[in-house]
Amino acid sequence: MRFLAFSTRNRKELLRDPISLIFGIGLPVLLLLVISLIERSVSGMAEIFSIENFAPGIAMFSLSFIALFSGMLLANDRSSSFLARLFASPLAASDYLLGYSLPLLPIALVQSAVCFITAFFLGLSVSVNVLLTILVLIPVAILFIGIGLLLGSIFSNKQVSPICSIVVQVAALSSGMWFDLHQIGGAFKAVCYALPFAHAVDLAKITLAGGGFTAIYPHLLWVAGYAAVIFALAVRAFKKRMKA
Repeated sequence: MRFLAFSTRNRKELLRDPISLIFGIGLPVLLLLVISLIERSVSGMAEIFSIENFAPGIAMFSLSFIALFSGMLLANDRSSSFLARLFASPLAASDYLLGYSLPLLPIALVQSAVCFITAFFLGLSVSVNVLLTILVLIPVAILFIGIGLLLGSIFSNKQVSPICSIVVQVAALSSGMWFDLHQIGGAFKAVCYALPFAHAVDLAKITLAGGGFTAIYPHLLWVAGYAAVIFALAVRAFKKRMKA
């Protein structure tokens, strides 16, 4: 529990930059509104842009901005003398990363909730499956937090932002939120499903549609496995920074 005080400090730091938080929530909502209006106005659009299919993809996309938040917070602390002084405390590397992660989880829940609340106004049926979908997206949020912490442990604050932007684009393009990966098939589909983002979208879609644990388990395992590996790498990279 030693990381709780550090977590409180990080929560305050995040709230000092509300513009980034608003952007991370507002951009996905804007995309959801625009695509939904286009889907209603243009006949024959792909089924993937129906609100039941597109909302889970947008919810996953909104969580990708968490990587930017966590990466910049850690990188900014590394660039200042704050973190160097804090290394004199008895906190372990895992305590530091937990302290960075904890305040981001409520933000992730709010991002997911806002996406689905917006989707309600666009025709998504209100059901308990929406709440379950938000819950199964928590491992996805942890995955993106881990990616940000890993990048923040390795790169400077000037480098983290553009690299995290690339992560956001890769997540969007490889997740299948913009096109059906099964229709494309081939090597592109294989590469996308070797990454965790397509599994994250499938996890959300299946849960929203009322799929059982047997159906979501393979995707959940894939996402959780990636999250565990990335967090382990982030801890290792952070330990090296502590010794440097």
